[in-house]
Amino acid sequence: MSLVLVLLRLYLWHLDGVIGADSEAGEMKSLSVMEGDSVTLHTDTNIKRNDTVIEWMFGAETPDILIAEIDRAANINDVTDERFRDRVKLDSQTGSLTITNIRTTDSGLYKVVTVTNPVVVKTFNVTVYALLPVPVIIRNTSQCSSSVSKCSLLCSVLNVCHVTLSWYKGTSLISSISVFNLSISLSLPLEVEHQDKNTYSCVLNNNISNQTKHLDISELCV
Repeated sequence: MSLVLVLLRLYLWHLDGVIGADSEAGEMKSLSVMEGDSVTLHTDTNIKRNDTVIEWMFGAETPDILIAEIDRAANINDVTDERFRDRVKLDSQTGSLTITNIRTTDSGLYKVVTVTNPVVVKTFNVTVYALLPVPVIIRNTSQCSSSVSKCSLLCSVLNVCHVTLSWYKGTSLISSISVFNLSISLSLPLEVEHQDKNTYSCVLNNNISNQTKHLDISELCV
């Protein structure tokens, strides 16, 4: 490692102690993306001088792992962290970072330090959401209906987190259940009349996407 980069690391440690992520020098932006997509984190900077150094760092809570850099000779150095191998690209003109085929394990903080005059620090809080499964609706044979004219149903999804599962009658919300930090299975019951002509749907959603399963009463409630 060159002396310049060593001095840069020492400066960054000092910088972390004197500015916060919400200060002018430590601007933070939040982004939400779907698993498998590509995302570009923009520096909003044009590299005009040959001696500009750009470093990108990552961490789930503290961005302290170097993942890409442009040195003073304008060389784009390889990623040092295996989890991003062959999935990151630096723009040689701006230093912006593109991550392809993004994974849920890529969620966290990304910090870019552009060493110009003055030094510019930006932080990105990236949340990667898993692809949502389509809910499954079944006859709830373990639950006795409140009357012979009614049908008990169950809408379920497996191994989900940061989602809400809901029953709708038309466009009106009937009931819902949410999970955030844990990856678990969710189930939500519904009871309808056998001859009910209304439209019902079970919806699984997170902050950026949803999956819907429409109920066919004539098929399940026979």
